[in-house]
Amino acid sequence: MKSQIIVETPTHQWIYFGRDPEKPDKIIDTNQYMLVTEKKALLMDPGGIELFAPMLASIVKHIPLEQLTHLFASHQDPDIISSLGLWDQTLPGAKLYSPWLWEGFIRHFGMHNISYEAIPDEGNRLRLDQVEVQFIPAHYLHASGNFHVYDPAARVLMSGDVGAALEDHDVDIFVDDFEAHIKKMRFFHQRWMPSNSAKNDWINRVRKLDIDYLCPQHGRIFKGEQVGQFLDWFEQLDVGQAISNT
Repeated sequence: MKSQIIVETPTHQWIYFGRDPEKPDKIIDTNQYMLVTEKKALLMDPGGIELFAPMLASIVKHIPLEQLTHLFASHQDPDIISSLGLWDQTLPGAKLYSPWLWEGFIRHFGMHNISYEAIPDEGNRLRLDQVEVQFIPAHYLHASGNFHVYDPAARVLMSGDVGAALEDHDVDIFVDDFEAHIKKMRFFHQRWMPSNSAKNDWINRVRKLDIDYLCPQHGRIFKGEQVGQFLDWFEQLDVGQAISNT
């Protein structure tokens, strides 16, 4: 599995994990992100059970395992958090931050040691050493209870399924040609995002944030002016296509 530091500040790092050439062919490719401070770390959308072993092997190349103190699951999908049962055995003292709505579902993946820290619908904040991140509401994009992670110091938004694209495992992790990238995003967003009003609420919320890196859970990372390009494109896109086509 590939890992790469994508942002580094005086107080913390953002590390990307993904593009695993050894993953089973029939499962969707995913991106995982970890925020590392002096003494703690937050692993976001840790991935499916099939990726647990390569994720664990990659993480310990960057930090000692005892430094991984916090997990985040944007919603309940198996590609997000079905590895929970194995993390529960590996990190018994960790905390999982996830929407309150999905606690009864996420616990089905196996959760006896890690504590569930329910995020209220309006979102909240988490402090890791000197760094504070915000859990930004992204409800119905695509899950009915859904959050993204915003780091104002590093100007990073981990955007879950928003911005996702379906690509091969051997492509670069950053968008190089936005116009060419659209064709890899269009169907995913039109089919998986059910609500134009929810989409527009999220866009209005996110436009108020200072973002240099928009990091989705599938596909490539947007940086710099591409963040605004993505928001403009997503704003004009009509979503919930399955409903309109039936």
